[in-house]
Amino acid sequence: MPGHSKDLTRLRIALTTFFALDGFIFAGWVVRIPAIKEQTGASASTLGLALLGVSAGAVVTMMFTGRLCRRYGSHPVTVVCGILLSLSVALPPLTHSTWTLGTVLLIFGAAYGGINVAFNSAAVDLVAVLRRPIMPSFHAAFSLGGMIGAGLGGLVAGSLSPTRHLLGLTVIGLLVTAVAGRALLRHKSPAPQPAPGQPEEHAPRRPDPRTRRLVVVFGLIALCTAYGEGALADWGTLHLEQDLDAHPGIAAAGYSCFALAMTIGRLCGTTLLERLGRTRTVVAGGTMAAVGMLVGSLAPSVWAALVGFAVTGIGLANIFPIAVERAGALAGPSGVAVASTFGYGGMLLGPPAIGFMADWLSLPIALTSVATLAAVAAVIGYGTRRATAD
Repeated sequence: MPGHSKDLTRLRIALTTFFALDGFIFAGWVVRIPAIKEQTGASASTLGLALLGVSAGAVVTMMFTGRLCRRYGSHPVTVVCGILLSLSVALPPLTHSTWTLGTVLLIFGAAYGGINVAFNSAAVDLVAVLRRPIMPSFHAAFSLGGMIGAGLGGLVAGSLSPTRHLLGLTVIGLLVTAVAGRALLRHKSPAPQPAPGQPEEHAPRRPDPRTRRLVVVFGLIALCTAYGEGALADWGTLHLEQDLDAHPGIAAAGYSCFALAMTIGRLCGTTLLERLGRTRTVVAGGTMAAVGMLVGSLAPSVWAALVGFAVTGIGLANIFPIAVERAGALAGPSGVAVASTFGYGGMLLGPPAIGFMADWLSLPIALTSVATLAAVAAVIGYGTRRATAD
């Protein structure tokens, strides 16, 4: 049906836009953190406490956004959270103390967590209808948006104040939400055709204990892979500069290599999944990431480490999208919320865990924990091969 196909294409474009907007806004905020630190007069420790507001707001919101999606639909929730995210990113430059900064970051984190669950839930529904493994393409858009947001932020940091920069993100975010949101609100979340013998009406999914356990398992896979992303974002540059004596400019390219490789991996994700299936993609990706991170953390030269970071990015690229999609397919928005919460928790756990291990042992040894958890994700992925519906 041509009309139906066009509607689904519009929905895919709109969802892709929201994924990219999310990455764009979040990266734009991140690059202005040093300026906000100076503005508020925060020490490293008090800034760290304030930044926990983002994490706390996101995790708390993720826990109940699934219920909102079931009640009101994932499309309206995505649009509302897109508006809140766009508005709240303008608040941090208006603060002049770490207490008020932490408070507004709670709001920003709540919007960030909410939109992540909402648009992932909408994407899971679209994947089920199209019957194609397109989930990585949405996450590729998030990565691309983040790279553009960070690059643009770096370019304007010297000429625009944080207030003007982040207010500009608000304007862009509201305009994009207004345009892309119309496509989402015009159409209800698509539902896959029921199998023969099933009723036409779909009651809210109430997962049984076995399904809930599987959702948690997929959440653990998301945690293992997001741990690596968080660890490399905070510690990769320091490892290159401190342990391998890299020039600061080259060291800064470490995370860029990882992020670019992850983006490329996700852009190729649909083709990879169609050829290999979910289980092989998770196992191969986890194994590749484990090998890449062992090279990245233990190699004696800067260039070998950069290659290792890139291999790690390609390996991890599609594991998180697969985990979220499987959790959503099993338990709907609640499954997406669980997997997203686990994944976000892993991203938060990575940096401090690496720091503690670096104090006890060394930073290169601490970074091998990324390889360990990538291997764990591969093992779990193989163990859940019957639940991946390849």
